[in-house]
This record gives sequence, structure tokens and C-alpha cells, in this order.
Amino acid sequence: MPYTVLVTAPRLADAGVLLLEAANARLHCLANPDDSRELHHLLGTLPVDAVISRTVDLTGAAIDACPTLKVISKHGVGVSNIDVGAATKRGIPVYVTPGANAQSVAELTLGLMFAAARRVTWMDSELRAGRWSRAQDGVELHGRTIGLVGFGQVAQRVARVCLALGMQVAAFDPALAGTAVPAAGVTRFDTLEALLAVSDVVSLHAPLNQHTRGMIGPAQLACMRHGAILINTARGELVDEAALVAALRGGQLHAAGLDTMAVEPLPAGSPLLTLGNVVLTPHVGGSTPTALAAMASDAVRNVLGYLQGTPPAPALCVNPGVLAGLDQRIA
Repeated sequence: MPYTVLVTAPRLADAGVLLLEAANARLHCLANPDDSRELHHLLGTLPVDAVISRTVDLTGAAIDACPTLKVISKHGVGVSNIDVGAATKRGIPVYVTPGANAQSVAELTLGLMFAAARRVTWMDSELRAGRWSRAQDGVELHGRTIGLVGFGQVAQRVARVCLALGMQVAAFDPALAGTAVPAAGVTRFDTLEALLAVSDVVSLHAPLNQHTRGMIGPAQLACMRHGAILINTARGELVDEAALVAALRGGQLHAAGLDTMAVEPLPAGSPLLTLGNVVLTPHVGGSTPTALAAMASDAVRNVLGYLQGTPPAPALCVNPGVLAGLDQRIA
């Protein structure tokens, strides 16, 4: 009997669709990528075997509404929108696709850093408004220090480019405690505060969890060098946005480049929209055709592999405890 796969988005990249077609699997997509009610309805009415999760919340209620659901794969790496606890109670593994979008996210990180340092978007808007406003307070990055909070695949790519620019590179990642930094020329710091104190640019690459939510708040912003730049292509909830706005307005920070915000889509009344020293993009770090194809392919391989009895490596599973007794469940 063919498998039924639900993608929580209006479409899946062709690379993933071709893999599903080759497996004779049925594909269903959400009409509205932000409609949790539609997702709940589909899970409650279709015999879904696998979910490929994009951005809409995959709640415990939605998971429990589908008695046939066997496996979930994130189309990416951040699982903060998936109720992993509910999946675990059901014995449903949740897989991720690490590295599939790392290059695209790293490149946008660098783009935001350059744009924030030189006030590119503000000057562009001034020119379009008929004003020849030549900002001459841009930050030259050569010789400056970038502090990377989290040192996974995205941050490591950013580090290599920044070293080539002549920047000093520092990293803080609890996973590196007591180990050598997996990159030449990068200095490891044992605490976030120590990293912030030496950084002219701070770039966030940490996952969102109970330990990292709000990790950049008033105290941390005060630790940063005066006139520093904050870049966030990870998760908006890592940052206390009210404190960030205050730091930008008060001059503690020179600028910020944000691809992720605490509330998405960004509300029309957000004070971030009023600040000329903020560069904003709508959570598109991993949304290049190349990255989307890679994530789609990896997510499909995750769910089909599990359903067909050749599951992905346990390292790709965020709740590996459910893999015990896998052979019996698949059979």
C-alpha cells in the first residue's frame, strides 16, 4: 500500500517530489503554510504515514489527531515548532536535515553583516526617496572580532569567510566545552558573557530551547562592545526584542541584521520597522532553490527510509529514545 506524506507547506521542491513519486507515495500539501487548523484537519482525516514539517506549528493535538502517523522529519534543523514530547509519547521519531541549508544560511548571515555594518538598506531607501544621504559612519570589518554563538555547520562556514576578511573569530558553544575548536584560527570562549565582551559583531547560531530562549537580553546587550553589531539568522526568540530595540535606539549597538523575529510574520506595529539601523529579511536564510532542494530530498529520505525499514542514522533523530524496538514497530 503506498505511503501518504503530508508537507506542511503549499509545495515541496521537485527534488523531493521525484523521490516520493519513485516510491509511489501520495503527497499532500497545505494550501496555507500558516494555517494550523487546516493542518489539524488534514491529520484528522487523511491516513498520513509521515509529516515533513516546515514552519507552521505541529502541535500535540495535531499529532494525536492522526492515529496512522509513524514518522516526522523537519525540513531543516529547528524543531521548536514541533511538539517533540507528544511525538515521543506516541513513539514517533522526529528527524532533521542538518547541513542541507547551511551554506545558504551562512551566506545570508554574511550579507546581513555587511549591510548592517555599512547601513546599505538605509542609504538605498534614502536614494529612492530622492535624498543623497551619504552615511560615513560605516564599520570596516577587517581587524574586528566576530563572536559566534553556537558553532555548528553554519557558524563554521561564516568563520572561514570572516578569517579570510582579516577578522578575528571567537566562538561560544557549550557543546565544545573541554574540546578543541573544530576550525583553525578560532578562539573558544567558555562563557557567553566573555565572548560578548570582546566581540564587535555577534552572530547567533544556536537552537531554540529552554536554555537559549531570551539568551540575549538587557544584561547581555550591555556586555557587548559599544557600537557592536548583532546578527540573528537562527531563531528570533533567542533575543529579547524590547531590549534590542532599546540598545539600538540608545546607541549601545551600531546596527542589527535580523532574518528571524520573535513573532513571525513581523507585526505591522513592530518598533523594529521604525529603526534605520536594522536590516530585516523574512526568515529566508535557508530559502534558496539549492537549499530547498537539499532539505526536501533529505527530509523525504528520512521518512521513506524509516517507513521502508532502513531508518536514517540515529544522529539525525532528535528523540532517539523512541528508536528502541524499531524493527518490531516497522514490521
